[in-house]
Amino acid sequence: MKKTSLKVVATFLIVTLTACTNGNETKKELIKETVSYVDLVNPLMGTDSDYSLSNGNTYPAIATPWGMNFWTPMTSKMGDGWTYKYDATKIRGIKQTHQPSPWINDYAAFSLMAVTGNLKFQEDERESWFSHKAETVKPYHYSVYLADYDVKAEVTPTERASQFKFTFPDSDESFIILDAFYKGSMVKIIPEERKIIGYCRNNSGGVPENFHNYFVAEFDKDFEVNHTWNDGWKLIENSTDSEGNHVGAIIGFKTKKGEVVHVKVASSFISPEQAQLNLSREIGTDTFEQTKEKAKQAWETELSRIQIEDDNLDHIKTFYSSLYRVLLFPRKFYEFDANNEVVHYSPYNGKVLSGYMFTDNGFWDTFRAVFPFFNMMYPELNGKIMKGLANTYKESGWLPEWASPGHRDCMIGSNSAPIISDAFLKGVKDMDTEVLFEAMLKNATVAEGRPVNSVGRAGLDFYNTLGYVPYNVGINENAARTLEYAYADFTIAKMAKKLGKTEIAEKYFKQSMNYKKLFDPSTNLMRGKNKEGDFQTPFNPLKWGDAFTEGNSLHYTWSVLHDVKGLVDLMGGKEKFASKLDEVFEMPPKFDDSYYGQTIHEIREMQIVNMGNYAHGNQPIQHMIYLYNYANVPYKAQARVREVLTKLYAPTPDGYCGDEDNGQTSAWYVFSSLGFYPVTPGADEYVIGSPLFKKATIHLQNGNKFTIKAKDNSVENFYIQSANLNGKDYSNSYLNFEDIQKGGELQFNLGNTPNKNWGSKLENVPYSLSNELNN
Repeated sequence: MKKTSLKVVATFLIVTLTACTNGNETKKELIKETVSYVDLVNPLMGTDSDYSLSNGNTYPAIATPWGMNFWTPMTSKMGDGWTYKYDATKIRGIKQTHQPSPWINDYAAFSLMAVTGNLKFQEDERESWFSHKAETVKPYHYSVYLADYDVKAEVTPTERASQFKFTFPDSDESFIILDAFYKGSMVKIIPEERKIIGYCRNNSGGVPENFHNYFVAEFDKDFEVNHTWNDGWKLIENSTDSEGNHVGAIIGFKTKKGEVVHVKVASSFISPEQAQLNLSREIGTDTFEQTKEKAKQAWETELSRIQIEDDNLDHIKTFYSSLYRVLLFPRKFYEFDANNEVVHYSPYNGKVLSGYMFTDNGFWDTFRAVFPFFNMMYPELNGKIMKGLANTYKESGWLPEWASPGHRDCMIGSNSAPIISDAFLKGVKDMDTEVLFEAMLKNATVAEGRPVNSVGRAGLDFYNTLGYVPYNVGINENAARTLEYAYADFTIAKMAKKLGKTEIAEKYFKQSMNYKKLFDPSTNLMRGKNKEGDFQTPFNPLKWGDAFTEGNSLHYTWSVLHDVKGLVDLMGGKEKFASKLDEVFEMPPKFDDSYYGQTIHEIREMQIVNMGNYAHGNQPIQHMIYLYNYANVPYKAQARVREVLTKLYAPTPDGYCGDEDNGQTSAWYVFSSLGFYPVTPGADEYVIGSPLFKKATIHLQNGNKFTIKAKDNSVENFYIQSANLNGKDYSNSYLNFEDIQKGGELQFNLGNTPNKNWGSKLENVPYSLSNELNN
């Protein structure tokens, strides 16, 4: 049967066949049904993960876009970074979470749980059997049947608050438990106000001494029972307050079959009064259904900015499930005071200050595609994020690289620079430009006083004198640091140039060529180099870690995002360059894990997908496929991109091929399925791959609309035969930022065999610094 194009902007078409009376014809009856974008999202995508193998390492985030608080079902014990495991069979509660990654873990968490019958409040005892068959998971609504208690539990979010809905059975003993978690907590039950207030202080680092998350929970039913517990799960019957390392509150009542108890919950990092204000402002007198509808519409507004038309529903679901992940982080870490002014508790100095703050982001991951996506689609939001970065610098003396909620010692690089520079160069408004530029230069010039090793530049003095971080001076992942510092220098130079700071621009353009110091012409690979100037020996390009970060030389050799032309030249020309790219895909997935002493999950994820040594499950190599365009063989990128899009992603619990990481792996999918990718944040271009969908319409914040069409697109037809932009032939294997922002239409004509002429001329290749400096 001929497939009907599926347009999720308003409807999809279901084709039913009814035999005619003569039996010789079939009648096609088209039934239109309204489908919302958010209901195409599967928040369980990536949740079938554990420590040893990541299929996303995600949890279902029940939240609004960029919300200060998320909520998630909790199948694991308190403090377990893998808080929700898809293959689990029991649930312990629904918790407020701020976790950006299981490796970073959570902070400011507390949970609610309903039980009936004999009181069970300890987490190992109160857990209930549940099934995905009796679970509804939407970004704006979570519902689960707690089988052991015959209770249906539901939650729906706002940015800083939420509503719970518990549907109870006929029971003389029905309870709701508020677990305030460990590492410092307090609860106070106020029966006459049907309220529980308190705070939790649990965290995994990156907080000042006065860190608190203050919460308030308002019920719509009188309490007949109120207990608390204290450290060691010591039950204190008929009590209304408790404070200690780990405390909680229990309220109880009789219920009739089908009786619903509602709970309105909010929290604040500022004060109990602010928590109450957040509750009043964001929920007020709204019903559960009204809050649910508002949360749904919040998602519809954002997801509808990109409208997909295609006949593959799974691909569409994967797109919107990925887009949902892109729109979760960084989280808003600011609130609105009684005067409706923007204020925030500073996770850097512990003060309550005016202005924006965002957190829970690892720039090593997200500088690559998440922030370029914001610059394309959300420049106003990114302007606020830039103000938050300036505030971080003012409050801590340094730019963040991994914040959760304050500085965390995780990953490498100086990737705040490309995030700031790309925003500035793409025209993001209201940035505190001079402060941010000063902060970028501090990262590149000041070695002392860094609060954690990931902030600023480890090995800076060596880098600024030798041009690289040496292998033999006790600084791990040195080659990776060198390559990332060189790219950061490029972005500093680009920003300096636009600011008219010519001398600074010249200095950092020159420094950005430091990548050449690690290139070994005998192997055509990047390699650690000793302080004395000789290369590290012995050298195994398959060795993960050591000189590199969560990858090997085959992965990091391509980390010259700003000057691929220079790397092509070092390798001896385009043919050798493309051949080296081919080698990564075509070799067996061999590896050396001796640096770690075990096969880390990133290695295993590379090994099992049958794509050679290509490790899409981790970030350093995700741009690599697009480098074929720089060698004038974009047809090779087209084939590889389509393979990754359709093989390594799916709208299922095992739908990723590695850590999702704050939206980055999802952003790769979103960009790549549209047909292009930001290889070089800081340049004004995207590199073209192969569009996955028949049509995509992008609604830009400036009011313009950019449409991408792929004629004859199919499973077999992914090679670009020709293209035209706004009706004119287009042969460049890149797309300009401004061409998108002005609006228009890009049409690809696709076929099942490569057109080796398209994008094959010297002038068709994307941006490289070498070309800019030589012009």
